[in-house]
Amino acid sequence: MARYGISPVGTLGVSLPLLRGIARELKPLAKADPGAVHALAAGLWASGVHEARILASLVDLPALVTRDQADAWVAEVDSWDVCDGLCNNLLDKTPFAYEKAEEWAAGEPGFVKRAGFVLMCTRALHDKAAGDGILLHFLGVVEREAGDERPLVKKAANWALRQIGKRNANLNAAAVAVAACLRDSGSRAARWVAADALRELNSDAVLGRVARSRE
Repeated sequence: MARYGISPVGTLGVSLPLLRGIARELKPLAKADPGAVHALAAGLWASGVHEARILASLVDLPALVTRDQADAWVAEVDSWDVCDGLCNNLLDKTPFAYEKAEEWAAGEPGFVKRAGFVLMCTRALHDKAAGDGILLHFLGVVEREAGDERPLVKKAANWALRQIGKRNANLNAAAVAVAACLRDSGSRAARWVAADALRELNSDAVLGRVARSRE
């Protein structure tokens, strides 16, 4: 796990499929007593155990998550897989996901910043009803913040740029334009983000997909 950048601290070695199975078993309780499951998630997170925190993100209820809770949990993240799971499993479904995506991407702590970019990815992927406006705005945030040299941050910025650019033809063109600007910047990190994104955004597979989005 350490080899792949996953913190081994407080880690038990419980597999993700097993955690997902436990979460499924708790679904009936979540319907019957959502407050109890919300409290359970808080306890799991407070334990500090790696897998318990992933399970907390799987079982907690987005409708009961507050901004303060989201800020507190993200501030305590110490591993990219917990960060990504927390965003994808839970925070993406909160009503303030867009707000926190922009706020956290402008932050300084590495995992907080990564969480902002990951939320941009999940919103671009999951919110089919969203107009292009907010995602175009996110591209501006990516352009502004892409100079961060930390691998866990620049990889997330790259991911956000690619995911937004794969949504439709309009966003693809905008993402390619942002990537071109980053490619020509003086930042080594920004150039890496751009080069990797341009390879995918200009690929036949992606261009074919976004062309079909016009139909």
